[in-house]
Formats: sequence, structure tokens, C-alpha cells
Amino acid sequence: MGFKKKQMLGFGLILLFLAILLSFMMFTLNNLKSSMTEIVENRYEKVQASMEIRQLFSRSDREILFAANDANKEERAESLEIINENHSLIESKIAGLSGSLNKAKAKQLLKEFETQYASYSITEAEIIQKIKSGNSSDNLSSLMEDQREKRTKVISTMDEFKDYQEGVMKDTLSNSKQTYEDMIGFIIFAVILSILVISVTVVWMIRSTSKDFQSITKVIKNIDFKNLSVIPRVPVRTTDEIGDIAKSFNEMADSLEIYNQKEKDFTEKISEQNWIQTRVADIATMYQRIVDVEVLADRFITRLAPMMGASIGAFYVKRGEGVDMRFVKLASFAGDGEDSGRREFRLGEGLIGQCALEKKSKIIEDIPEDFQLVTTGLGEVNPKSIVIAPVVFEDEVVAMVELASLEAFTKLQKTFLNQVLDTLGITINNVEGRMEIERLLKESQAQTEELQAQSEELQSQSEEMQAQSEELQTQAEELRMINEQLEERNRETEEKSKELQVAKLNLEKQAEELKLSSKYKSEFMANMSHELRTPLNSILILSEMLSDPNDSKLNEEQQEFARVINSSGQDLLTLINDILDLSKVEVGKLEVVFDEMNLSELPDLLHRNFDHVAKKKNIDFIIEKSKNVPDIFFTDEQRFQQILKNLLSNAFKFTEKGSVSVQIKKADEENVAQWIQTKGASNWVEIKVTDTGIGISKEKQKLIFEAFQQGDGATMRKYGGTGLGLSICREFAKLLGGWVIVDSEEGQGSTFTFFIPSMPEGFKNVGEAIAASPEVAAANHDAAPLGDRGEPDAGMMDEEDRDNVKPFCNKTVLVVDDDHRNIFALKNALKHEGMEILTAENGFECLELLEKGNNIDVILMDIMMPGMDGYETMTRIREQSKFEDLPIIALTAKAMKGDREKCLKAGASDYVSKPLKLDQLLSVLRVWLTN
Repeated sequence: MGFKKKQMLGFGLILLFLAILLSFMMFTLNNLKSSMTEIVENRYEKVQASMEIRQLFSRSDREILFAANDANKEERAESLEIINENHSLIESKIAGLSGSLNKAKAKQLLKEFETQYASYSITEAEIIQKIKSGNSSDNLSSLMEDQREKRTKVISTMDEFKDYQEGVMKDTLSNSKQTYEDMIGFIIFAVILSILVISVTVVWMIRSTSKDFQSITKVIKNIDFKNLSVIPRVPVRTTDEIGDIAKSFNEMADSLEIYNQKEKDFTEKISEQNWIQTRVADIATMYQRIVDVEVLADRFITRLAPMMGASIGAFYVKRGEGVDMRFVKLASFAGDGEDSGRREFRLGEGLIGQCALEKKSKIIEDIPEDFQLVTTGLGEVNPKSIVIAPVVFEDEVVAMVELASLEAFTKLQKTFLNQVLDTLGITINNVEGRMEIERLLKESQAQTEELQAQSEELQSQSEEMQAQSEELQTQAEELRMINEQLEERNRETEEKSKELQVAKLNLEKQAEELKLSSKYKSEFMANMSHELRTPLNSILILSEMLSDPNDSKLNEEQQEFARVINSSGQDLLTLINDILDLSKVEVGKLEVVFDEMNLSELPDLLHRNFDHVAKKKNIDFIIEKSKNVPDIFFTDEQRFQQILKNLLSNAFKFTEKGSVSVQIKKADEENVAQWIQTKGASNWVEIKVTDTGIGISKEKQKLIFEAFQQGDGATMRKYGGTGLGLSICREFAKLLGGWVIVDSEEGQGSTFTFFIPSMPEGFKNVGEAIAASPEVAAANHDAAPLGDRGEPDAGMMDEEDRDNVKPFCNKTVLVVDDDHRNIFALKNALKHEGMEILTAENGFECLELLEKGNNIDVILMDIMMPGMDGYETMTRIREQSKFEDLPIIALTAKAMKGDREKCLKAGASDYVSKPLKLDQLLSVLRVWLTN
């Protein structure tokens, strides 16, 4: 029988028994209720009715006696009326009793009472009639005697009827009491019986199910939870729910055993993987700070052999290319002097050479008896297994590893070896790259030292030429005065006229010499710019690449060296630009463009450019602008911003603590007039730059505005700089019609005041805009105003990167340049971006490469090259229709005015001046490659 059926049967029997017991109790209680109802309602009412009849009868009897004996006429009439009413009530009571009687004897007694009462009523009526007739009591004695006899019988019958009803009521009450006692006894018996039946049923249910549960519990207690590979099974004895539980448990045990086996297999695999990963990480950690291949080989074979369980091993590295390529042993493990493996081999020589040729690993298990022995302190032992494995990088074998063991290599050790060798090739390439970079760094340092020496020599030559230029200008002025004197004397005498003519010829000759000297100076400055910018180009590009922490393979110290080289190159470039700026001012060939600018934006512009400097030096930077300063101002905005930049740069450089403040207000013309003429200006602005720095002594305050001058030598050594900044500031201020003055005390800080006029019509004293000297014009063209210098906008670059993912990947660029240093720098920089590089040293080689049908995406064209220069080369390329859309970017270091237009006219797509900024070049390339 099933567990469910047992439960239903047991509880069904209990419920059935309880229902029977309840039904009997309800039946007994109903009988008891009926008996009580009969006692209370029937018997008691009948007795009560008989009592009321007797009372009425007795009252009627008394009224008859009263009426017959003592009553007067009125009282008699009233008594007779009461008698009639009682008679009516008695009849109604009798009628009511006759309808409710259910016992035969009671009916008989009531019948007798009715008969006797009827007889009594007749006698009573006769008496009443005679009383109404006026008879006396004596005349009524016989009737009264008869009435008393009948009354006695009526009362006797009524008492008998009452006694009978009371007896029946007592019997009924006795029966009800007995019924109650029987019911109590039966209930006690039924409860005891119910308890026995329920107990037997529950015991039967518990015993029938606990046996099966105990069997299941016993099996569960016997389970070894630490070893779930073998789980005991529950015997299935029934087909009920407990049997289903046993079957489910057995199925669960089967699943647990299968899962446990899978878990063991998985744990074993994880353990093996952890073993591999731990040792791979150990070896990868060992790679750090290794900058020599021989050190790498020795540490690698020494660490790998014990991990592989090898007793002997050798490590070979590729040397040479082509027919000279060979693999040379750099390190060994547990070797026996020179006998521990071959010193070198070529591709295909022996098994190890064949493995290198096929780029596949090989494991040798069947080793001949006479194979090289593994040497120990006690003797020599034959190895049981040998593994030969290549180290591959970019599908090229760069090294070979050979290991021998006294035991066969396991599958786990083979997997471990493959994973280690996967990263070893990259490491070998990185170490060799570091060695090459270190060699190039040393060469770059040597070039930097040479460049510094050249720069010092050029500076000395520049000073000499400046002195010569001043001397020539003085001579020209003297000649002009002489010429005027000669013209006046020409009117006086013919002889003096001839002398004046001679002097004039001499003057023209000197003027031509002066013009030629100026031309030579301009050419010299342009050539100097080219010769300095050309090597500086490669220095800046390479040092910028080496200092990039994300891409550089150098350690931190070497990256710092590269950053120092890059910073020194930038300083040298700044020095070159400052010299060119000063030179163009001196020769009076600087373009000044007066245009509208917004002074209300000046405070934000200064904050944007110098807040980070103040924060870095932990000093306050304060800007105050008066409300009366006009928002619209007419001047050359680029020169104006350059003056402020130089003044603020000096203030921050010489201020270690305290503050730097800028005060902008409208200047008083009377105050300005003591320094400079104020005619022609619509209004004047006064800008004060105040610092709490080292200050300037009174005797040095004039000196600092001269070229290449600072306060003293100690200042130059401590703070650096060229001494050109303030000189350029004053010269630019003069060109703008303004002036710069200084007020300072040594140790108390300095205040530089910049007076500048608003010139809506321009500065007429400067004259018409004159074409700047070649080198100056180009430098001016490339200069950026304050706040616009620096790298391309980061947001724009990010947008371009999102639109053009890896725009340089698989693109081919042709670099045309006669300077190998530039080629090397550009080649490394562009190769790092994923581009394929082709090179040509002149225009002829460039045209040959294009004719060979190389798939070239863009050309970087140098302008100044021997044989065929960049202009002619670009012209010939554009003459061929198939190259009309090929992007050509012109590169030059000479930076002559008009070079850009000349390059574009010759066929260039774009123009970039040297030294190149790598981000600028990449931005230009990205534009042309994506378009």
C-alpha cells in the first residue's frame, strides 16, 4: 500500500469514527431535548391548566354560595356575572386541554371531568335561576346539597387529572435523567474507543513509514562526504512515494559520482594549468630589467631546465642574415665543459638545424646507448628523452632550445615549454631592440654635443655680424650727412661738385655693400636655420619616441635621458626662433598688422596659459582689469600676446614664492609721454606685470633689455635662458608704438610696465608693410599666438581616431630625403604607427620607385636635395596623370618666405616645416590618408 493511501486510510478511519460518535451524541441530545420540551412545555402546561380550571371552579362555587346566602341584589348580579365568565373560561380551558392530550388515561380523565362539570353546570344553572327568581337559601338547600356532591366529584376528578399529569412529568424527568446518564457513559466509552482506534491507526501509519525512512537515513549517514566517488544506494522495497524518494536518491548518487569524477578531472586540469601559469609567470618576471641577450639566455636556461626536470640543456641564438645566418650557443645547463653541445650550427644541420628550418619541435625517446652522457659527481648516465624546440617571432626562428632528461618528458612539461617559448621570442626581440636603442641613444648624445658646439659657434658669428651691421649703419648715416653737405656746396663751386660726385659714387658703392651684406646675413640666417633644424628634426622625433612611457622599451632612467634630450632640443629650437625674431627686428623687415582685438578676453587667456605654471610652483597668480579699459583695441594681436607671454614667463621663472600679478588699466597720456610720443593713438593701455621674485639691481636694469643679457652670470646658470626675451619685448613694443619699462629692487621683486596705444589707422611711422627677410617670414608664418601653441586639439584628434580607426595600418609611405638621420627618425616613427616605409635619397630614386609600380599611398618630400630637388621632383610626378591624386607632403628646414606657395604650386598637397612635430605630421598624414 502506498504512503499516500496509508495516510488517507488512517485519517479516513479517524474521521469516520469521529463522525459516528458525533452523530450518536447529536441523536441523544435531541431525545433529551424532546423530553425536556415535553416536561416543560406539555406536562407543565397541562398541570397549570388543570390548576387554573380548579381555581375558576372554586371561585364560581364561592360566588354561588355568596349569591345564595349573603349578597344583596347588586352583589348577586355581580356574582352571577363572575360565575358566567368563569364558566366560559373553564370551557375554553377544557377545550384547550382536550386538543393537547396524547395519553389515553388523560383523555379519559378529562372526559369524566367534562361529564361531571356538565352535570354540575346544570345544577348550577338551576340554582342561579332560582336565585334570580328570589328563592331563599332554605328553598335552595336541596339543590345546594346536590351541587356540593357534584362539586366534590368535579374537584376529585380534577385532582386525579392533575396528579396523573404530575406523575407523567416525573416519569419523563426520570427518563431524561437516565438518558443523560446513558449518554455520559456512552461518550466516555466512545472517547476511549476513539483514542484506541486513533492510536492504533497512528502507530500503524508510523511503523509502516518509519521503517522505510530509517532505511534511507541509515544509507545517508553512511555517506562519506569527503569521498563522493562511491556512494551507498537505498534499497527500493515499495512503489510508493518513499520508493520514489529512494529511486531519486539513487539517481542523485549516480549524478554525484559522475560530478565528483568530473570535478576531480577539472581540479587536476586546473592544478596543471596553475603549475604552468606559475612557472610561466616566474620566467616572465625574470625577463624584467634584462638588457643583454647573453644574460637572458643564461638566466632562461638555468631557470627552465629544473622546471622541465631536465638534466642538461643548451640555448642557441640566431646571428647574421642570409647565407651568413647561424645559431650560436650562448648558454648551457649542467654541461661538461666544451662537450656540452655544439658551439654553433646552420639551418638544416643535424636534427636541431632541421627543427629550426621546419620551425617545429621534436621529442626523441629512443636514444642510442652511445649518446652524450649526463654527467654527475659519481659518473655518467644516459638521458631517456630529448626535446628540441624553436623560438619563433613573427614567423621567424630567432633561437633554439635543447633539453635532455633522465625521465621521459610529460605532456604537462611539453605544454609548459610551448607556452614559455611563445613569449620568449618577443622577449628576445625586445632585448635586442633595447640594445639597438641604447646604441642609437649614445650616437644621438654624441650628435647633440656636436650640435651644441655648432650652436655656440653660430652664436659667436651672429654677434660679430651684428657688430658689423651696426658699423655699416653708422657709416651709411655718415655718408648721408656728407651727401647733404656736398649738395649744398655744389651750388658754390664746380670743384666741390666733382668731389661730391665722387663721394656720391663712394656712398652708392657702400650702400650696395651694405645691401649685399644684409642679403648675405639673411642668406646666412636662412642656411643656419636649415643646418640647425635638419639634425634637430631627427633628435626631437627620436627622443619623443623614446620618452613615450606607453611605447618605449627603455627603463625609466633611459626614458628620462630621452626627455632631457627632447627638452634640450626644444630649448635649442626656441633659441633659433629668438635669434631670428631679433634679427628681423634689427633689419627693420618685420610685418606688423594692426587689427581689432578684444581685451575683455585677455584675463581668461592669461589664466588659461599660466594657471598650471602657478599651481606647479605653488605661487598666486592674480589678474586685475579696470572697468574703464576699452574692450575693442587696435594693435598687432600676435606681437601683443608674445610680449605678455615673455614678461609672464620671466616673472614665473624668477619667482620661487609669493605671487605674480597682472594689472590692466587705461594709461594716462601725460605719464606715457615721458617715455614715448603719444600722437596718433586713440587711447593708451597700461599693463603691469609684478612679481615677488629675485628682483634686479639698479645698475642692471638697462642691461637686461640688451640682446643675450641677463642680470649676471649666476642668474643665467641658475635659471637658464638666452637673454633675448626682454630685448624682443622692447623691440616689439617699439614696433607697436609702445614701450616697456622696469621698476625693481634686488630681492624685492620686479614690476614691468607695458604701454601700448590703440591704433585704428595703424602705425604710420613704421611705413608700409615690408616683406620680411626670408628666414624671419617663414618663422613668423609658423608662429602661433598665445594660447594657440601646442599640440592639435585633443578632442579633434579623438574624433578623427573614432572616425578613422588605425588610419596608418597597412599604408605605404615613400620618404624622399638626402639626410639619413631624418630618414631613420621618420622610418621608426611611421613604422611604429603600422606603416610600410620606402625610402629614396633624391628625386631620381623617387621617380624610379614610382615607375616600378609600388602601391604608394603618400609621399614625404624634402625640398633641398642634390641632383634633383623637391620642386622638380613634384613637378615631374604631377605631369603623370596616374599620380594626380597621390598625396605629397613637402618637408623643408630652410623655411624661406614663399616656400609654402612655391611647394603648392610645384604640386605639393600640403607643407610642413622642420623640425617636425610628430603629432603635427601624423595629423596631416591622417587627413590626407583618410580623404
